[in-house]
Amino acid sequence: MTTQTIRPEVTATTGDFDEQGAQLEIRVALALAMGGPDKLAQRRASGALNARERIEGLLDAGTFDESGMLAVSVVPGDRATTPADGKVTGTGRVAGRRVAVVSNDMTVKGASSSAVNMRKIARLKETATRNGMPLVFLGESSGSRVPDSLGAEAMAAAGQDPQQYCRRRETPWASAVLGPCLGSSTWYTCLSDFVVMRKGAFLAVSSARVTSLAIGEAVDPEALGGWKLHAEQTGLVDRVVDSDAEALAEIRRFLGYLPSHAEAPAPGLPAGEAIAPDADALVDLVPHARSKTYDMRRVVAGIVDEGSFFNLKDRFGRAAVTGLARLAGQSIGVVASNPMFKGGAMDPEACRKVTSFVVLCDSFNIPIVFLVDTPGFLVGVEGERKAAPAHIMNMIHAVQLCSVPKLSVILRKSYGQAYINMGGGRNSDAVAAWTSADVSFMDPQIGVSVLHGIRREEDPERFDLLKAELSRDTSAYALAGAFGVQAVIAPRQTRDWLVAGLATHRRERTGGIGAHELRAWPTYI
Repeated sequence: MTTQTIRPEVTATTGDFDEQGAQLEIRVALALAMGGPDKLAQRRASGALNARERIEGLLDAGTFDESGMLAVSVVPGDRATTPADGKVTGTGRVAGRRVAVVSNDMTVKGASSSAVNMRKIARLKETATRNGMPLVFLGESSGSRVPDSLGAEAMAAAGQDPQQYCRRRETPWASAVLGPCLGSSTWYTCLSDFVVMRKGAFLAVSSARVTSLAIGEAVDPEALGGWKLHAEQTGLVDRVVDSDAEALAEIRRFLGYLPSHAEAPAPGLPAGEAIAPDADALVDLVPHARSKTYDMRRVVAGIVDEGSFFNLKDRFGRAAVTGLARLAGQSIGVVASNPMFKGGAMDPEACRKVTSFVVLCDSFNIPIVFLVDTPGFLVGVEGERKAAPAHIMNMIHAVQLCSVPKLSVILRKSYGQAYINMGGGRNSDAVAAWTSADVSFMDPQIGVSVLHGIRREEDPERFDLLKAELSRDTSAYALAGAFGVQAVIAPRQTRDWLVAGLATHRRERTGGIGAHELRAWPTYI
């Protein structure tokens, strides 16, 4: 990239307006050229969009208003080679609603963090918070800019904002991991409410090369920070895609379920546009026998508006299902146990997944629907090593602090503490049970062995007799008789009951705005 056409002697106070205007056009063109034609060609060949193309793909056409286009490095020798200082920032619209966006430009010094571009991000964060806009990070960066950040003097300039990494969830944040993400791209991704990652991208504290040097052994980048690690093991990633374009579409879809800020109700679509699924199909999706497994995700899709279920963290904590959806046009959150995985028994990962999702819903006024079919919490040495009791308590703590409308439906079984954690009792505004529901402190089959020290294979006749005695008061009708549920319903009535319940518990006095006691809950539990 050449800078020879810029005449240093031409400033804002020299030359006439025509000459000054020509110089402005040159500087704008240089900023729009980013790292130059060669680097942009390399990106095109790799199949990755550049920073400005990503913004175009995210925002409604023609709505981007850039801030800091003419910013450059604070280092005099780098000013000619740092257009926009490697991070493109500004505001625009997604489906007509204003959003703020940061797009990292890898063609300019690897989108490395510097004094100037961090000022750009700080100003944009303030703008988004003050004006009630979601904030989107299109992540790809090489970390802190070296050698600018080396030495005590450089470190003294860091950390001057004591609130830089505080999240109070005033507005939604969404991040896309679209390449190597180090430094600020990593930090803001971990603070976001929604994260989508492109296969082949990378997210870690340090690069594989730096990590290898630090620990003295070879490190596989995929194992260190690839999509499988974060989607399946750490739970940092909500959705995985194959391309930049898909990632941008996922962010647009996510934002469509959320309000622009925490003081607005969740958006909805006209109820007349909602397509209700076939209610009779639920009978075939859920086997009556409690020992048979099924996929709760299909049940969710069979209740909410057709095509509206947006599954989050589907590869992580798979004994639980979490996701956004619409019910009669209104945005809702869904928390469900999934018998397809571990029989629906909740493990520490499932608890973490549910907790973080409840925090999201509570922060942005999204009602929650619990669909329950769980034998309880998974017991065993591995769970205890992962601090299962603490994760169980974190989950119920979040559920009980959560102030948005909550409705719970027990499909087949709900045992022990999981009954409470999944919205049982007064932990939901209303609870319904299918006619097939079975509720107790523990599965009667296990209870017989615990109370009487007998297994079925030892004395089948006596075992079945004792089991029948324990089972006689665990039905949906016994629970309804004690007013443990407010309704017993047939499966096909589920959607109608939920729609009516949400209409009743819509928090009319506050305009649907919750207390937001979870707004500063850690973004990673």
